Amino acid sequence: MTADNELEIQEAFQRAQKAHHNKAKLVATLKNRYIKLEDKSEFHEEFLRCLKYAMIVYTREPAVENVIDFVVKFAVSFETPVSEEEEVESDEDDGSFLHFLLNFLLESHTANSHAVRFRVCQLINKLLGSLSENAQIDDEICEQIHEAMLIRVTDKYPNVRIQAALAMARLQDPNDPECPTIKAYMLLLENDSNAEVRRAVLSCIAPSAFTLSKIFKRTRDIKEKVRKLAYQVLAEKVHIRALTIAQRVSLLQHGLNDSAESVKEVVKVCLLPAWLRLLQNDVLQLLHRLDVENCAETAVLALHALFSTATTLDDLLQNGAKLDERKLIPVDALTCENVLYWRAACEFVKAKGDEGEELLEKLLPEPAIFAEYLYSYLKSVPLLSEEQRADMTQLELVMTKEFIGQQLILLVGCLDTTEEGGRRRVLAVLKEMLLLPNTPLSLIGQLVQKLVGILHDDQQRITVMAEIISDLREPIVPITECVDENEKRKKQVKLAELKVCIMECKQELEDCISREDFARAAELKESIAQLEERRGQLELEPEQDHTKEQRVEKNDPETLLKCLTMCAEVLKQMNINRGICPTITALIESLILPSVSNSNSAVRNMAVVCLGTAALHSNDLANTHLVLLLQITQLDEPKIRISALKALIDQLLLNGLKILQDKPSDLLDSDGQSEEEESPVQNILKMLSEFLDSEICELRTETAEGLAKLMYCGRIVSAKLLSRLVLLWYNPVTEEDQRLRHCLGVFLQLYARESRAHQECVEESFLPTMRTLFNAPATSPLSEIDTSNVAELFIELTRPSALVQPSQGVCVHDSLAVRVCNEILRDIEAPEVRLYCKTLSGLEISTEPGPANQELQQLLSQILQEVKDKFCVRAVEKVLNQLKGSQQSKPSAPQDTVLTAVDENGSSGAVNEDETKSKRPRRGTAQNGQKKVSTAKTSKKSCENKEKSDESDEENIPEAAPPSVRPTRRAKAAALEKTKQDLTALMNREASS
Repeated sequence: MTADNELEIQEAFQRAQKAHHNKAKLVATLKNRYIKLEDKSEFHEEFLRCLKYAMIVYTREPAVENVIDFVVKFAVSFETPVSEEEEVESDEDDGSFLHFLLNFLLESHTANSHAVRFRVCQLINKLLGSLSENAQIDDEICEQIHEAMLIRVTDKYPNVRIQAALAMARLQDPNDPECPTIKAYMLLLENDSNAEVRRAVLSCIAPSAFTLSKIFKRTRDIKEKVRKLAYQVLAEKVHIRALTIAQRVSLLQHGLNDSAESVKEVVKVCLLPAWLRLLQNDVLQLLHRLDVENCAETAVLALHALFSTATTLDDLLQNGAKLDERKLIPVDALTCENVLYWRAACEFVKAKGDEGEELLEKLLPEPAIFAEYLYSYLKSVPLLSEEQRADMTQLELVMTKEFIGQQLILLVGCLDTTEEGGRRRVLAVLKEMLLLPNTPLSLIGQLVQKLVGILHDDQQRITVMAEIISDLREPIVPITECVDENEKRKKQVKLAELKVCIMECKQELEDCISREDFARAAELKESIAQLEERRGQLELEPEQDHTKEQRVEKNDPETLLKCLTMCAEVLKQMNINRGICPTITALIESLILPSVSNSNSAVRNMAVVCLGTAALHSNDLANTHLVLLLQITQLDEPKIRISALKALIDQLLLNGLKILQDKPSDLLDSDGQSEEEESPVQNILKMLSEFLDSEICELRTETAEGLAKLMYCGRIVSAKLLSRLVLLWYNPVTEEDQRLRHCLGVFLQLYARESRAHQECVEESFLPTMRTLFNAPATSPLSEIDTSNVAELFIELTRPSALVQPSQGVCVHDSLAVRVCNEILRDIEAPEVRLYCKTLSGLEISTEPGPANQELQQLLSQILQEVKDKFCVRAVEKVLNQLKGSQQSKPSAPQDTVLTAVDENGSSGAVNEDETKSKRPRRGTAQNGQKKVSTAKTSKKSCENKEKSDESDEENIPEAAPPSVRPTRRAKAAALEKTKQDLTALMNREASS
């Protein structure tokens, strides 16, 4: 090849580096030169020579990226669309350069340089992505590309894996469950430690029956960007019918409650509108697809998200609640979907305040009208017998009616009850509904809440509810009294007496007539008539039973549950400082305490809830019944034990441990032994500690959550209990208990950051925790825990920089280092010495001279004299040199900030984003009960660089350097110019040599 030709190729590459050059013109010129050549081998050689200069640059320099784009455009320009007729006659030379370039890239993908591997995968990705839909590539080359990219998706460097994953996008077969690309994608989604790799896979994986579950799982990823993209993919590529009801609800529930605003926005702007479009913008159909009876609050949250984009009343009511002229939905047209829509719309408008007042008047009628409407509907809810409850059709119908009634009751909160007449009518209707025998138990609590909400005075609330409870518990019942035999005999005697009188009067009448005493005869005749009339009345008087009204006490479970539910709601609404009034005391004595021993478990449970709530209002009541609550926590059914445990925890949170003892202090260190005999406090803490080992999952979780609250509030200070909670968090037995793990994960972060005293408690619990793990038998689940990971957790929790308000004086890491050194010297040959030495090297130990520093140096020197392991020697020497001041830089913290369990981030390989190959994630981590915990401190500069680059990887992040003087603006500009990569000088130097 001539020098001119060489210059043309090199000149094309030089011009391609500049963004302002027309690459299409460069491609056309170079292609014309290529086509005219008979021997293309020299052209190929020169082209590759120029290309290699770009391929050895790993950083995303603009000049290099422009060259890569130019090469791709040039190679793709040889592709010609092939029709069916031309398929056989296609010129082999048309794609020869493309095939040549692909063969070169495939030969280079195993290069030692990670920069070359990255550029190879990038070029293949861009080449395949730039080809037309009907482009054809030789089957052999296509197979080689597939095999090479399958290898590169396991590369050590994330950027290489990203480009390899993108390159395989057109090589996947979503309908084939055995497709190697699909399998590789699913493996990367599940296990890759780099968030950008997971994002790349999400962007190109084809949704199918096999991949949908993996895509869905990324909506719970630890990284915000991954979650956001997962929702976008589901919105754009997945039909709502392809998702189960549980998946739809989960997407909305977690998406709309996500901690990241960007994720919430994607759900509002992308996912919900996409689902609506697929359902012809029918909101009620969308609600039907969510099964609102079982996820009402999530559906309301979704509706509020949709309403936030509505601008007019028509938009708000479109395809929703169809109100008649009364501003009501006809009773026969009520469904779960439209009544929920109505309620959500009213709540959304009411939340706007004065701005939505006018609109709310168009959505709701007058309070009195709505109250009658609600009363008429609840009266129609049938009361099923035990036999009818066995019929699932009837049971489902009643449950639907109860749900609709529940939504209508919630609408009471949107009514304007400031007008006295409407307010009184609403109160009267609510009272009547509470007294209705067919009012379902599930609606009692909400009815009481709305009634109590309208009444603003505590005493009035208590009085009204006590009257309702009295009328419900002791209703007025008509009593029928039967006529006894004595009454009958009395009547017969009266009749006989009247008969005798009549006969005597008649006899006397005859005598008077015979004596012609007509005046007396007239009187007798009148008396006889009166006696006859009285006798006739007695004979005609029916012998009917007498009826009278009387109060009768009802003790059936349903009545007791209704009364107890009302009582519990009133106690919750009462002011905590009000105390117990005589009315409440009477309810406790007559209703609550007798129900604690009721044979029905539901009645007992509600009675325990009432007793625990009432005890919060009175210390005397708490002291009286605390023993009863303690007995229930150990002896009754699990559900009732949990209710009693909650009451006990609430009592300790409110009043502290002083309620259990006569000591004046409300803070007790439970690790201290003040008396030989166990105190009540120690007995209760021992009981709670035993509950942490309970086989009842709910009881164990409730206990752990209660202890976490008590420790965070400062009611308990116990290193032993903290150690138990840490071990419980790591224990593989609790792997499926997401509530427990989430609670403890949040608690450990907040507790350690709150104060120096809390960090000291964490420090004290370190060695007991590690000893428990080291001494755990092989059959124990604790033996599966990664002890190194636990040690890292304690280092991060006690890091001085983690405190919300940094404290003065000796930091916790200094005292922790002394503890660790003493533990090492206890048994220098123990296998855990290596871990302890590693722990020492990760501590932020103060280098300021002082007695503590000298003591630590002596301990480290003593360890160096006795320890023989090389790893331990290096770690200890590093710390010792740091203390002596020979090493300027302090140990740097790892790069990311995460404190979470594996099951929370949605990936079983959730490790630091910047790990090296030696720390690649292991499959089955979650099953082994291990958690990956990264550090809580990183340099500001590295964080900013990581956020700016979507494709950052661990190899580009430098080690922490000693602090230096901030450069001037001119020095910065000079350094920036040096970083601009230009390949021209390199190519010229090579060409001239």
